[in-house]
Amino acid sequence: MLRNLIVITILLFFTGEVLSIPRFALQKGGNCIDCHVNPTGGNLRNTGGWKFGKNSLPLVSPHEEFKMSNSIADNIIFGLDFRGQYLAVFRDNSSKSDFQRMTGSIYSAVSISEEIDLFARYDFIWGIWEAYAVARILPNDSYLKAGSFSPNYGIRLDDHTAYTRGGDLGVITSAGQKKRGLLYGPQYIESGAEMGVYLSDFALLTASVGSSRSPQLFVTDPTYTTSLQINRSVGDINLLIGGSAAVFRVNALDASFNSIFPQAKMFGGFAGLSAGDFTVMGEYDIAQNYVSRDTSASAIMIEASYQIYKGVDAVVRYDRFDPSVDAADDDISRFVFGFEFHPYSFIEIKPQYRLQLENPSVKNDALVIQFHFWY
Repeated sequence: MLRNLIVITILLFFTGEVLSIPRFALQKGGNCIDCHVNPTGGNLRNTGGWKFGKNSLPLVSPHEEFKMSNSIADNIIFGLDFRGQYLAVFRDNSSKSDFQRMTGSIYSAVSISEEIDLFARYDFIWGIWEAYAVARILPNDSYLKAGSFSPNYGIRLDDHTAYTRGGDLGVITSAGQKKRGLLYGPQYIESGAEMGVYLSDFALLTASVGSSRSPQLFVTDPTYTTSLQINRSVGDINLLIGGSAAVFRVNALDASFNSIFPQAKMFGGFAGLSAGDFTVMGEYDIAQNYVSRDTSASAIMIEASYQIYKGVDAVVRYDRFDPSVDAADDDISRFVFGFEFHPYSFIEIKPQYRLQLENPSVKNDALVIQFHFWY
């Protein structure tokens, strides 16, 4: 029983979230909607994103005479994502390794007019679904979205274990430590509505209201989320800057609350720069009344990448989570060293070594080799 519990919790910790790769948009000086059906990125690729994954991203692309398409009809496209991994965790007294299923999603989008798209996603491993409509009926191609979706907050990394996303949920850290990371884990989805306004060709402002369907959170009031993202190019340098905020209420996950949370508030800023083959992005967030009452937590993420060769990127990331900015020696941080290898169209291999740092020091580093197949 204990062994099965350990395997399940480690699997939960390293479950990959099928999202967009924000640095690709930064490198190309574009926006998420250039490659995805969702205006704020993630999940199903549109025709442009599908062709980017087929031709521009991999080391080797298929020959053009082999006909490929993600279209079923003129107004219907589909997609899929499968992730698995080899995982080894190194502890003081023992090590554990295993091959694991991570996620398996299928997507479809139907254009019912030039302005309105319907989207659906189902993850058959975790039983997670999203479904929403996007109506680009506002001026300057601005849109309205309604249904179940992940709210737009911060930099939407494809790795939910970053502390600015869902974090490790305390699994890989020492016993007794509280939740590590913000709300946006792989199972966090809200049902509600979102409005996106393009203030210009390079600035997108989004605002949403919804209710969480996460099994770990019980919302008593709607969650409000807003984000502003600005993308600009100066010569050969592409820049990203923005900020996000969210207001929500959840039931306490810690017995010290004894009641429903007071109103929790979360806000932060993010920025990025891409020059040639080098890209760096960072995000810093403050979360009030999130880990405990009358306490502010902070999360930070900094990621740098360098394209060594077409289809081969070196990636280094630093993550840090502080459950109480007023307390000393309670934070946890991590360095992630790895590569992203796209040998062929729609195939990705990601070897990583994760160096955990905490006080008091605990040996709990991890080796991860992820395999990602999509279409």
